[in-house]
Amino acid sequence: MPAHHNIAAERELWDTYAESAFKPDAEPVFCWTQYAGHGPGPELLGTPATVLEIGCGTGRALAHLAEQGVKATGVDLSPVMVDKTREHWQATGARIECAEVLDYLAETTDTYDAVYSIFGAAWFTDPARLFPLVAQRLNSGGAFVFSQPPAIPGAYGPQGMYKGGFAGPALFTYRYSHTPETWEELLRTAGFTEAQAQVLDAPQQGHIGTLIVQAAR
Repeated sequence: MPAHHNIAAERELWDTYAESAFKPDAEPVFCWTQYAGHGPGPELLGTPATVLEIGCGTGRALAHLAEQGVKATGVDLSPVMVDKTREHWQATGARIECAEVLDYLAETTDTYDAVYSIFGAAWFTDPARLFPLVAQRLNSGGAFVFSQPPAIPGAYGPQGMYKGGFAGPALFTYRYSHTPETWEELLRTAGFTEAQAQVLDAPQQGHIGTLIVQAAR
């Protein structure tokens, strides 16, 4: 059964998340995993002059790249999060837009040396719709990299997620989970010539690892 995204309701969900996720004392940092100081850094993007982060959230990774001289653009669905990140990271030169990612990619004429997502829009957007649009916005040789938790064995495709507990208004979104092999196939189908997906083990044995997916046009 296909997922039924309600963008207005999802925006409300992410606005609520933004109220607690953004910290006024946040510092720029780039980390693909959910464990501080663990795993690779921005070198997975190559040496881009321009980047787009889809689902940029708190903007910490975007700000890190902007401080390194990269022309960094982010897009996020939540107006609350975008207001907070624009004000906080203004001095870095990062540009942050408020939009639904599929609409943004379909309407913009800008292209980028790298597009990336860290537990962001690549996790919460139908890859069959997202990946071809990302491919169109990448410059030749550009990199598309994203990270998220690996799929729970046997639970593949869109996975529904309610906001908070299981009481109150029915605000929900979908997360997309696949095996590494399926992610690679989806990327190649979307026009990427190279695709590699693998799970990086957590720094502590038995803890949840991180799926890291790399692709190129």
